[in-house]
Amino acid sequence: MSNEQFKILIVDDEPDYCDVLDMILSAKGYSTRKSSKPKEAIELMAQEDFDLVLSDLIMPEIDGIGVLKAVKKKRPNTYVIIMTAFGTIENAVNAMKLGAYTYVIKGSNPEELLVEIENIRKLRAYDKEEKKNGNIAAKAEHMLETNNQQYRHVLEIAKKAAQSDANILILGESGVGKEVVAELIHRESKRKDHPFMDINCYALSDSLIESELFGHEKGAFTGAATTRIGRFEAADGGTLFLDEIGDIPLSTQSKLLKAIESKKILRVGRNDPISVDFRLISATNKDLQAEIREGHFREDLFYRLSTIIIEVPPLRKRKEDLDKLIDYFIKKSEAVMNLKIKEIDSKVISFLHSYDYPGNVRELKNMIERLVVLSENGIIGEGGLMSARIDPESDSMSDFFGNDRPLREIRSDFEAKYIEMLLEKNNHNIGKTAEVLGISRRQLFNKISEYGLKQ
Repeated sequence: MSNEQFKILIVDDEPDYCDVLDMILSAKGYSTRKSSKPKEAIELMAQEDFDLVLSDLIMPEIDGIGVLKAVKKKRPNTYVIIMTAFGTIENAVNAMKLGAYTYVIKGSNPEELLVEIENIRKLRAYDKEEKKNGNIAAKAEHMLETNNQQYRHVLEIAKKAAQSDANILILGESGVGKEVVAELIHRESKRKDHPFMDINCYALSDSLIESELFGHEKGAFTGAATTRIGRFEAADGGTLFLDEIGDIPLSTQSKLLKAIESKKILRVGRNDPISVDFRLISATNKDLQAEIREGHFREDLFYRLSTIIIEVPPLRKRKEDLDKLIDYFIKKSEAVMNLKIKEIDSKVISFLHSYDYPGNVRELKNMIERLVVLSENGIIGEGGLMSARIDPESDSMSDFFGNDRPLREIRSDFEAKYIEMLLEKNNHNIGKTAEVLGISRRQLFNKISEYGLKQ
């Protein structure tokens, strides 16, 4: 993937700062869009796919955390970098917990940001090449190797269910690998030689989802310059996988129910129905029974979708698989970054085994990618863990923020730890450390004295 193919959305409520970043990134050949209005940016993400969203943390209306959550809902595979002032680093660390790739300090050397973007570009290029070369099945096979009894039972049910054409509903937290289970069902079914079509229902706006599912005729609406078949028709003979089914609008649910019952669809702008032969698999991380009670989801549609229900356990409940997954993601990262990992510090291993992974397998994958990027001389050490904005001395970030403490105290504590880590990483080079922090040498000396750090 070349720089011009890598798409970046810049979100900052200061138009001048947007312009500066746009100039810097455009000069490097990246394809950029910018918005000084977070709501506008979120709407843009629903219509267009970006490789990276670069968002300010402190903004009116919707802050960077809100933007991050919207990205992870609409485009879970899109990377996010949070931009923050030095005094709000603790909030940026929270963003890391919620799925941000990393954060950068506003006003620091732009090269730091460019290095992070280049790492993400390489990762995206690898993922796209993997898909193009048809390696998804190989990846899925590795993800399906398990030593956990509960997950093994889930996979056995999935393989049995694959032998029928019954509708299947896959439940589980975000990032557990529901799509991997859906692909397994397709490969084990009699439809394996036909298409596997997937669609993320949340990623599409209400106005686009019907056209995406059912297709449209030429001239059906403004902008419909040609006739386009939808995912139902594209899945004819194969499997249709509707991810995030809990986010489909009520206005579309009735049409979806009719299509499932009749095996016929109507393109937007067409009067005569089209017969389609498909196997339906749906997935969601929502509690659909609660959605039904609140009037957000049709009960009759739920029963149509859930002939068989499969619930995928979170990663924290199948830690027997951690070693295999860590090894797999390290090898994958080594290949894309042309690096060789020779050793992993025991404290890093301890952290990886004790962490609860609220973002599940997806979070583990991102974490390992960062650690490989930040390795030095083939060694993943404590410094890499800290540089990935994870505290290796705690079982989770909640240990750092868990106790009730004054804001000033927790800010100072984190600032001291961060400066100490950077000093060690830079072999106590004051000039280099000050440059990374975006402060003067004198300011850094004052901080070292204030916190009683070793020079």
